[in-house]
Amino acid sequence: MAAAGAEARRAWCVPCLVSLDTLQELCRKEKLTCKSIGITKRNLNNYEVEYLCDYKVVKDMEYYLVKWKGWPDSTNTWEPLQNLKCPLLLQQFSNDKHNYLSQVKKGKAISLKDNNKALKPAIAEYIVKKAKQRIALQRWQDELNRRKNHKGMIFVENTVDLEGPPSDFYYINEYKPAPGISLVNEATFGCSCTDCFFEKCCPAEAGVLLAYNKNQQIKIPPGTPIYECNSRCQCGPDCPNRIVQKGTQYSLCIFRTSNGCGWGVKTLVKIKRMSFVMEYVGEVITSEEAERRGQLYDNKGITYLFDLDYESDEFTVDAARYGNVSHFVNHSCDPNLQVFNVFIDNLDTRLPRIALFSTRTINAGEELTFDYQMKGSGDISSDSVDHSPAKKRVRTVCKCGAVTCRGYLN
Repeated sequence: MAAAGAEARRAWCVPCLVSLDTLQELCRKEKLTCKSIGITKRNLNNYEVEYLCDYKVVKDMEYYLVKWKGWPDSTNTWEPLQNLKCPLLLQQFSNDKHNYLSQVKKGKAISLKDNNKALKPAIAEYIVKKAKQRIALQRWQDELNRRKNHKGMIFVENTVDLEGPPSDFYYINEYKPAPGISLVNEATFGCSCTDCFFEKCCPAEAGVLLAYNKNQQIKIPPGTPIYECNSRCQCGPDCPNRIVQKGTQYSLCIFRTSNGCGWGVKTLVKIKRMSFVMEYVGEVITSEEAERRGQLYDNKGITYLFDLDYESDEFTVDAARYGNVSHFVNHSCDPNLQVFNVFIDNLDTRLPRIALFSTRTINAGEELTFDYQMKGSGDISSDSVDHSPAKKRVRTVCKCGAVTCRGYLN
């Protein structure tokens, strides 16, 4: 019975949606210990500064209102500056205060040194919001790096506004088929090459050229499919025809843009021209479902649908809720990324993988962009935008700022 009872308890376990810090706050508030979340008798009463909430000067002494990590807001205390050993948090507090006053100063004639004795409530409120945002973005960054399966690290940055992590986005590493759609992810045959550069490899079997040179740069023109070696091939993981399948190799940063385009992605390292940067993944849906969702997305001014129209137009990738870093890449009418269709284990020509390669050298700190109307052919066809009266959609204004800007995303 005891074993059965233990099994029953395990069967009823569900994931906890509350953050670790919130659970720690609840434990400390109720004076409870819980080893599984790191609250023991030894550290039950430990105090660590999580962030600073407010500032005042009393009798020429500086005080900061401290939010203690793992403790509820009701336990916040005013502490003299001399007691605080958190230079980074003090610097962040000062920077947030200065940024707020700088923003206000744009519309009002005030001095950045006004009100030295105590902060106005609006300033303190802003500082707390920035502190909470910083913590939320750090947690999101940690989660993204736990979920990704590629070498490149993911960073998150917002120095523009108070926007936090998206509430309805789930990171995935590969296509997620919608109900009723089957993705065959196992090849039926593979090469037996000892050197895929010089022998009749997978691309030759498919009637195309090997896509890469010895520097791992793409050498085929847009519109030509990429056939990489697959799980059935006898060549090893260091095969020069295994590039896209290894995932993003570069450290990238999801950042808040200052031009009204929401989130964007920039590279933190230099990327050579014609190099693989990332794959576009999302939920695979039928084209009929894509048409229905497209109407909703256009009304919201968002664009996440990518037609898999290499050989047919049966399926579409929707990266609105499920996706990877590419979900945050913005459109440009003069992009630095180019779309290619890729086949690895799944050789169904209706379901190519979508890879984004650099069109030129991209410097560290530069934003990554691709043309939302660009298909695997590399051309912008006349039917990229649907003009038929029966399917008339709301036009989304383009903000890319390129000299060649077409004015609309769709």
